[in-house]
Amino acid sequence: MTVTLADVAARARVSPATVSRVLNGNYPVAATTRERVLRAVDELDYVLNGPASSLAAATSDLVGILVNDIADPFFGIMAGAAQTAIGEGASGRAGGEKLAVVCNTGGSPERELTYLTLLQRQRAAAVVLTGGALEDPDHIAAMSAKLARLANAGTTVVLCGRPPVPGDSVTATLTFDNRGGGRRLTEHLLALGHRRIGYVAGPAERTTTRHRLEGHRAALAAAGVDEDQQRLTVHGSYDRRSGYDATRELLRRGPGLTAIAAANDTVALGACAALRDQGLRIPEDVSVAGFDDLPFSVDAVPALTTVRLPLHEAGTRAGRLAMGKETPPPGGIATIGAELMARASTAPPKRG
Repeated sequence: MTVTLADVAARARVSPATVSRVLNGNYPVAATTRERVLRAVDELDYVLNGPASSLAAATSDLVGILVNDIADPFFGIMAGAAQTAIGEGASGRAGGEKLAVVCNTGGSPERELTYLTLLQRQRAAAVVLTGGALEDPDHIAAMSAKLARLANAGTTVVLCGRPPVPGDSVTATLTFDNRGGGRRLTEHLLALGHRRIGYVAGPAERTTTRHRLEGHRAALAAAGVDEDQQRLTVHGSYDRRSGYDATRELLRRGPGLTAIAAANDTVALGACAALRDQGLRIPEDVSVAGFDDLPFSVDAVPALTTVRLPLHEAGTRAGRLAMGKETPPPGGIATIGAELMARASTAPPKRG
């Protein structure tokens, strides 16, 4: 026989309204009363009817975390940290817990909008969107409208590692200093003496790609390096294969290259593999640098010079903001700094 809320109330010797308050966590209840209700829930193995509860309330116990690729450590680290933060303080017994669901878009703008629609139908309590955004006016307008509908329905919206969107529907935006990081990385290569620097960029239509590339080119311009940077830039995906193929192309375009800056650490590993296959040594013949400081970068051989983004910290903060456990930053937007990690994969160019 199905256990009802009234059964729990009878076992705990309280009113059904008190049981509801304990389970929903939306009203102060004396600690002794709360413990008595939770003990009754355990003894009777009572399970709250989520769909019915969400119909009665503005939102449900569901939280959506959107990522481009959960297999990519960049997204996996942020999503895992956000999920942990969302569950902070939950007893694991009843009431107050949230079900965090990771939605893998595969970088598809259509899937991104579809997941947001599904979360809207489920009356999600919060949505966390991670990573760069697509720079397409139609998609930006569609996203802005969708997020506004979610916010109007009571869903908390947090952006993590993503630029702001038009409108006031977002509770908080945590952006990475991709421009500053890209600039510092190239300044490091220039300080070592490099002047022929190839750049392996990400997809041209992504905000993260543009911002990192802008930082790279700003450093070159400030140093008075007037090489044809369009010719020494190759776009591709944020994966190892792209780094490998793009590096082969860069070597063809600029055989005198002494350094390669990559869109991220995974791309940088592909670049290293391509250089080795051409009989080139790292960093003696060509220096290589990445971006993100993913966990494997320090264990690469040689250890990878990169830009550290505090992905875990950003994900944790996004989860806490989504749950209302942290006050949004002034103006709703916070920029998270990027730190240069100079390691063995970069060195001064050979003289000769």
